[in-house]
Amino acid sequence: MNLKKRLRLYVITDRRLRDEIETTKAALEGGATAIQMRIKNAPTGEMVRVGKELRKITKEYGALFFVDDRLDVALAVDADGVQLGPEDMPVYIARELAPNLIIGASVYSLEEALKAEREKADYLGAGSVFPTKTKKDARVLGLEGLKKVVESVKIPVVAIGGINHENVRKVLEIGVDGIAVISAIVGAEDVKKAAEEMRRIIDEYLGGE
Repeated sequence: MNLKKRLRLYVITDRRLRDEIETTKAALEGGATAIQMRIKNAPTGEMVRVGKELRKITKEYGALFFVDDRLDVALAVDADGVQLGPEDMPVYIARELAPNLIIGASVYSLEEALKAEREKADYLGAGSVFPTKTKKDARVLGLEGLKKVVESVKIPVVAIGGINHENVRKVLEIGVDGIAVISAIVGAEDVKKAAEEMRRIIDEYLGGE
């Protein structure tokens, strides 16, 4: 599996903006290559129920499916992987518990990026590239910080945080392997169209499939 290619347009769900199932279907129709289910403060049973639905849809489109934070839910719904932040279960422990899962690490500094790589993360979600309303407490890494991460690690880097259709080219110029978005796609009036447009720009820089 070429992980880099499958991380190029990484859409993260946000039920404050739109229902997860509706988001996933439309984003995949528009060319998203990976979906992350991010649900905060919901019962585990509900996360499993929604996760199983999203797993079905992502399989139909041949897209990767990740669960945010929760290794147990990722395993329960047969996700491809899990995304872990600095406050979540350490990457090396998740790797021991679930050797077959793709493990993404959310990093906010070069130091965290190097640590995640040492702990055998498969890819990094690096940000926040720009200030973002979706995650008010997100630390801003900025374009310069992102560039240092890209130059310093060997694993794929997916940029996240405040990225939209207007500023995405600046991010792609740095040499990232993928773009992760929430508001620019999930919050768009037409999710499919927003995904198509973002995918078109990404393919300009990373080459077509």
